[in-house]
Amino acid sequence: MNSQKKIAILEKIKEYDRIILFRHKRPDGDAVGSTKGLKRILQLTYPEKQVLIVNNDYSDYVAFLGAEDEQIPDEMYESALGIVIDTATSERVSNPKFKLCREVVKIDHHIPIESYGDLEWVEEDRSSASEMIAEFYDTFKDELKIDKEAATCIYTGMVTDSGRFRFREVSGNTLRFAGVMLDCGIDLDVLYAHLYMKDFNTLKFKSYVYKKMKITENGVVYILVDKAMRKKFKLTLEEASACVSYLESISGSLIWIAFIETDENIRVRLRSRFVTVSELAEAYGGGGHACAAGANVKDKAEMRRLIADADKRLGCYKQENEGWL
Repeated sequence: MNSQKKIAILEKIKEYDRIILFRHKRPDGDAVGSTKGLKRILQLTYPEKQVLIVNNDYSDYVAFLGAEDEQIPDEMYESALGIVIDTATSERVSNPKFKLCREVVKIDHHIPIESYGDLEWVEEDRSSASEMIAEFYDTFKDELKIDKEAATCIYTGMVTDSGRFRFREVSGNTLRFAGVMLDCGIDLDVLYAHLYMKDFNTLKFKSYVYKKMKITENGVVYILVDKAMRKKFKLTLEEASACVSYLESISGSLIWIAFIETDENIRVRLRSRFVTVSELAEAYGGGGHACAAGANVKDKAEMRRLIADADKRLGCYKQENEGWL
């Protein structure tokens, strides 16, 4: 079935002279890497086609991969094929004008919540959308062209969304497709320096998080990054949200949460080991993967309710399961 979907997507790409790529709001490495990687593959393979990435925001974290394209007139969408990658719902697409495209293809690895594409290739057990783009290339490698630039973008998405190939969705195919990308000559020293080198201020913030973090009775570790903290450390929303990864290695804690206060609400970043948290995120208007999800709460009272719900979920899990660390 998935082979048929990939063939159908490639045939649809061949039909159009203009292809516009989209991804989700507040992009991460996977959203940027998958779209920029596919764009480069299509440009190399079909130099006569116009291939664009048009969105309404970007990411400082992976800005080293290069900029996206400028805004375009509405009429340019109307004759184009739109490809939306790494986005479960239409509301999450960064550029809502994707709906103006003549046809839309959806490529995603999140739990399917909404069907919004004329063609859809969705596999929720994949480690990243970038892995799917790597497979798409590998399936048609006798026809499609790739270079170091495209491979670097795709590999960046794969390594960031899989937690450096540590998350449960990582499979043998994940590593095989990563190998295909590495064979294109990616400079890992430069790539990992971009991804993991931290400036002094970031490390000071990290130490502050460890000082302020809290833990519930059953082991939910959480931190509230309020507006004062963001101002103190001059944090972008993206930098503040990344602090959820600081909490991941605490013994006995299988759920960790970062709450990021904004002018409108409190953004929630949920992560877990073994325990499913996507259902918890959905209860608060969000969603995502089984062990990596996001949501929003309107105030600190609702934040405390979410923490209590997470603590109850973790307590039940520990009572009913063995082998957790």
